[in-house]
Amino acid sequence: MKYDSKITSWGKDAIKLFKELNYLIIFNDDAPPELAEISILHEKAPLYGNILKGDTFIIGEKIFDVTAIGNEAYNTFKELGHATLNFSGENKAPLPGHIVLYGNIPLLEKDIQKGIRINIY
Repeated sequence: MKYDSKITSWGKDAIKLFKELNYLIIFNDDAPPELAEISILHEKAPLYGNILKGDTFIIGEKIFDVTAIGNEAYNTFKELGHATLNFSGENKAPLPGHIVLYGNIPLLEKDIQKGIRINIY
Protein backbone atom coordinates (compact mmCIF):
# COMPACT_ATOMS: atom_id res chain seq x y z
CA MET A 1 0.00 0.00 0.00
CA LYS A 2 1.31 3.41 -0.99
CA TYR A 3 -1.28 5.52 0.84
CA ASP A 4 -4.01 5.13 3.45
CA SER A 5 -6.15 7.97 4.77
CA LYS A 6 -9.79 8.82 5.38
CA ILE A 7 -12.09 11.69 4.55
CA THR A 8 -12.64 14.07 7.48
CA SER A 9 -14.85 16.74 5.88
CA TRP A 10 -15.44 18.79 2.74
CA GLY A 11 -15.96 22.40 1.80
CA LYS A 12 -19.26 23.87 0.68
CA ASP A 13 -18.17 24.06 -2.98
CA ALA A 14 -16.34 20.71 -3.25
CA ILE A 15 -19.39 18.69 -4.30
CA LYS A 16 -20.48 21.42 -6.72
CA LEU A 17 -17.14 21.15 -8.55
CA PHE A 18 -17.46 17.39 -8.61
CA LYS A 19 -20.93 17.57 -10.16
CA GLU A 20 -19.98 20.24 -12.70
CA LEU A 21 -16.48 19.16 -13.74
CA ASN A 22 -16.16 15.51 -12.64
CA TYR A 23 -13.16 16.53 -10.49
CA LEU A 24 -12.48 16.15 -6.79
CA ILE A 25 -9.96 18.49 -5.26
CA ILE A 26 -8.41 16.80 -2.25
CA PHE A 27 -6.26 18.29 0.50
CA ASN A 28 -4.93 17.37 3.92
CA ASP A 29 -7.36 18.52 6.59
CA ASP A 30 -5.03 21.37 7.56
CA ALA A 31 -5.64 23.17 4.25
CA PRO A 32 -6.06 26.96 4.36
CA PRO A 33 -9.74 27.98 4.67
CA GLU A 34 -9.97 29.40 1.13
CA LEU A 35 -8.80 26.04 -0.30
CA ALA A 36 -10.81 23.96 2.17
CA GLU A 37 -14.01 25.47 0.75
CA ILE A 38 -13.47 23.71 -2.59
CA SER A 39 -11.80 20.56 -1.26
CA ILE A 40 -12.47 17.12 0.10
CA LEU A 41 -10.34 17.06 3.25
CA HIS A 42 -8.60 13.94 4.50
CA GLU A 43 -6.28 12.93 7.31
CA LYS A 44 -2.63 13.71 6.78
CA ALA A 45 -0.82 10.46 6.06
CA PRO A 46 2.55 9.43 4.60
CA LEU A 47 2.84 8.57 0.92
CA TYR A 48 5.03 5.51 0.39
CA GLY A 49 6.32 5.64 -3.18
CA ASN A 50 5.49 7.45 -6.39
CA ILE A 51 1.97 7.52 -7.76
CA LEU A 52 2.27 5.86 -11.15
CA LYS A 53 0.13 5.15 -14.18
CA GLY A 54 -1.40 1.72 -13.56
CA ASP A 55 -1.70 2.16 -9.77
CA THR A 56 -5.02 1.46 -8.10
CA PHE A 57 -6.79 4.37 -6.36
CA ILE A 58 -9.65 3.39 -4.04
CA ILE A 59 -12.25 5.73 -2.54
CA GLY A 60 -14.46 3.80 -0.14
CA GLU A 61 -15.51 0.77 -2.15
CA LYS A 62 -15.01 2.35 -5.59
CA ILE A 63 -11.89 1.21 -7.44
CA PHE A 64 -10.11 3.26 -10.10
CA ASP A 65 -7.05 2.79 -12.27
CA VAL A 66 -4.60 5.68 -12.50
CA THR A 67 -4.47 6.38 -16.25
CA ALA A 68 -2.26 9.51 -16.09
CA ILE A 69 -0.56 11.73 -13.58
CA GLY A 70 0.46 15.36 -14.01
CA ASN A 71 4.09 16.30 -13.46
CA GLU A 72 3.34 18.16 -10.19
CA ALA A 73 0.71 15.83 -8.71
CA TYR A 74 3.12 13.54 -6.87
CA ASN A 75 4.92 16.44 -5.17
CA THR A 76 1.79 18.30 -4.09
CA PHE A 77 0.15 15.09 -2.90
CA LYS A 78 3.20 14.08 -0.89
CA GLU A 79 3.67 17.53 0.67
CA LEU A 80 0.09 18.76 1.09
CA GLY A 81 -2.17 15.78 0.44
CA HIS A 82 -3.34 17.86 -2.53
CA ALA A 83 -4.30 16.76 -6.02
CA THR A 84 -7.16 17.15 -8.40
CA LEU A 85 -8.75 13.77 -9.03
CA ASN A 86 -9.96 13.84 -12.60
CA PHE A 87 -12.38 11.01 -13.44
CA SER A 88 -12.15 11.36 -17.25
CA GLY A 89 -9.97 8.26 -17.77
CA GLU A 90 -7.82 10.16 -20.28
CA ASN A 91 -4.30 8.87 -20.95
CA LYS A 92 -2.75 12.34 -20.48
CA ALA A 93 -3.22 14.65 -17.51
CA PRO A 94 -4.69 17.96 -18.72
CA LEU A 95 -3.07 19.94 -15.89
CA PRO A 96 0.11 19.40 -13.81
CA GLY A 97 -1.77 18.69 -10.55
CA HIS A 98 -4.21 16.13 -11.95
CA ILE A 99 -4.34 12.45 -11.15
CA VAL A 100 -6.53 10.98 -13.87
CA LEU A 101 -8.67 8.01 -12.88
CA TYR A 102 -10.86 5.47 -14.65
CA GLY A 103 -13.30 3.07 -13.04
CA ASN A 104 -16.04 0.78 -14.29
CA ILE A 105 -18.38 2.06 -11.58
CA PRO A 106 -18.48 5.87 -11.26
CA LEU A 107 -17.97 7.72 -8.01
CA LEU A 108 -21.22 9.29 -6.83
CA GLU A 109 -21.91 12.16 -4.46
CA LYS A 110 -23.22 9.67 -1.86
CA ASP A 111 -19.79 7.94 -1.89
CA ILE A 112 -18.16 11.04 -0.40
CA GLN A 113 -18.70 10.70 3.32
CA LYS A 114 -16.77 11.35 6.51
CA GLY A 115 -14.70 8.32 7.46
CA ILE A 116 -14.49 6.86 3.93
CA ARG A 117 -10.98 5.56 3.26
CA ILE A 118 -8.72 6.73 0.45
CA ASN A 119 -6.09 4.17 -0.56
CA ILE A 120 -3.47 3.91 -3.28
CA TYR A 121 -1.85 0.62 -4.26
